[in-house]
Amino acid sequence: MRLLTQWIIMAIAVGVSAYVLPGVRVSGAFAALGTALVIGLLNAFVRPVLLVLTLPLNVLTFGLFTFALNALLILLASAVVPGFSVSGFWWAIVFAIILAIVHTVLQGLVRAA
Repeated sequence: MRLLTQWIIMAIAVGVSAYVLPGVRVSGAFAALGTALVIGLLNAFVRPVLLVLTLPLNVLTFGLFTFALNALLILLASAVVPGFSVSGFWWAIVFAIILAIVHTVLQGLVRAA
């Protein structure tokens, strides 16, 4: 049940973040659910491997390269999910930041209820 709740929260966060940003487009609820699923899977399986592989670069940039990795994963998700598109790398970085903020706020609201 918790996994389903987290998936729905992430889908809502994707929709809200895409609504706020003009460079990101989500065509509907199913695209938001698919995007949330793909981003979750990428964060669970691909991101840890990429973080280990890019550890020296991440250390040199004091962790700022993590933003680039997040943007690349967002762009990969936009290539895989029909109905979800990101205009470019910088929009992907901004989307990742806004998505993290909105997701955190929604999680806090759900836990408080």
